[in-house]
Amino acid sequence: MEEVGLKRLTGDALDRYFGTLLDRFQVWAPVCIPAGGRYQGQDAVQYKPVSNWRDIVWDRRSDYSSREAILPITQTLYTFTGDDYREVKPKQAKDLLILARSCDIHAIRHLDEIFLQNGGYEDSFYRRVRDKVHFALMECTHEFDGCFCVSLGTNDTDDYAMRLAFDDEGIFFEAKDPSLDCADATPSDRAFSNPTENELKVEFPEFRSIEEVNELKSHPMWDEYNSRCISCGACTIACSTCTCFETRDIVYSLNHHVGERRRTASSCMVAGFDAVAGSKGIRLEAKDRYRYKIMHKIYAHDARFHTGPMCVGCNRCSAHCPQLISYPATINKVSQALREIREQEVGYGE
Repeated sequence: MEEVGLKRLTGDALDRYFGTLLDRFQVWAPVCIPAGGRYQGQDAVQYKPVSNWRDIVWDRRSDYSSREAILPITQTLYTFTGDDYREVKPKQAKDLLILARSCDIHAIRHLDEIFLQNGGYEDSFYRRVRDKVHFALMECTHEFDGCFCVSLGTNDTDDYAMRLAFDDEGIFFEAKDPSLDCADATPSDRAFSNPTENELKVEFPEFRSIEEVNELKSHPMWDEYNSRCISCGACTIACSTCTCFETRDIVYSLNHHVGERRRTASSCMVAGFDAVAGSKGIRLEAKDRYRYKIMHKIYAHDARFHTGPMCVGCNRCSAHCPQLISYPATINKVSQALREIREQEVGYGE
């Protein structure tokens, strides 16, 4: 989508405007973490609260999504002392303004489904943060390596309070929320754009019945992942829609009657995550865990919420995999396997 009419802000006017945003919001945006990348000496781009618009990384896809602004990796839910416990109140009083690309805003919708619409129960810890969130849509002037957002329709969104385009001198913006407008901004003919086509095309399967799903679970396509996947969970930590977590009680060493209950991000890809009473596991091999993750993304989530695949096409999972397993390639293999299953069914009926 392309539209004209973005306003221009640079220099001192932009500094003043950003200051007014900081008075009202805690602003989260992608920033550079020096030497924080996957390899030695490599920088990383990660979401953090910012105090200067110049710190925002706008010309590179962040290595991790904006999910952590709403759903921290580790979160203390309660503290307890003896027989008494108390809910931990959030320290952040301001609303959150999250600068995010379209795919990551779509990803938050999937988090909403899990934490606010799952089984008629709302997670109060998630809700109290989510109610404070406002989005500033960041422009994607080009597709980043491995993106396939167009295949999922997540390349654009109207869920934003304002939208932004950057260059080296400042920003172009449109405020859908009038309270975010700026009198110092000047008109421009700059258009806001997002990719309308990706080089990478991904064919997401559409299942006709639960019988097809069950047949696909035993398809030999999964066998290769037993030797490739090391069940490290890197793909799920990088994923913008994964929500698996563990809840643990931490007892302080100086006083065993005092402690806290924490919710910490985890992964269905890690061995032991599925352990039940007696420490018995359900998905014992890497291929079983990988199949479970994939089928949840492309079938199980949609079967519950009817909102399509639990994926937004950012492909961060593939970028973080130490074994170079391609999620899009897996999805295309699933579609091919499904065609084979249907062809066999036709053959049996003849």
